[in-house]
Amino acid sequence: MARIDGLRLAADYNAWMNRSIYDAAGRLPAEEVAADRGAFFGSILGTLEHLVVGDTLWLKRFAEHPSGAALAPVRALPRPTALSQIQFGALAPLRERREMLDGLIVAWARSLTESDLDVPLAYRSTRGDAFVKPFELVIQHFFNHQTHHRGQTTTLLTQAGVDVGVTDLLTLIPNV
Repeated sequence: MARIDGLRLAADYNAWMNRSIYDAAGRLPAEEVAADRGAFFGSILGTLEHLVVGDTLWLKRFAEHPSGAALAPVRALPRPTALSQIQFGALAPLRERREMLDGLIVAWARSLTESDLDVPLAYRSTRGDAFVKPFELVIQHFFNHQTHHRGQTTTLLTQAGVDVGVTDLLTLIPNV
């Protein structure tokens, strides 16, 4: 299995799990989705908003990498101003953005080559600090960050009485 195959699998898993999370959240009344549950980003909605903010920031950085042509549409999106920024305030418009981002992520992952992974990513943090890091590892962080916060969201949904269903990456790993 090539290194790139794992990242493509992560992109597919990411899109699949986001659909599952949004489907589950959509079974709750809007006030339940927005209710402060004491989580790091307060609510289910707040956590999902954070994921879109974080993804937007990273995708804008990835779009500047030599391999970023497939992410050109992200360049036109407004740059979030804070990691806790509420951009949409409701599940339906947030889901629309999520689905757009996930489509771009999957297409971008499919466009990546093994040699792209060897070109470091130069970027600035939200505080303006400059970094140059191994691209492949930053992409792994990108997907891990989503998994981390989706796990929090799954817990919040379970506490609200909604079963998200199967969440294991293993489900998408093919038999050999």
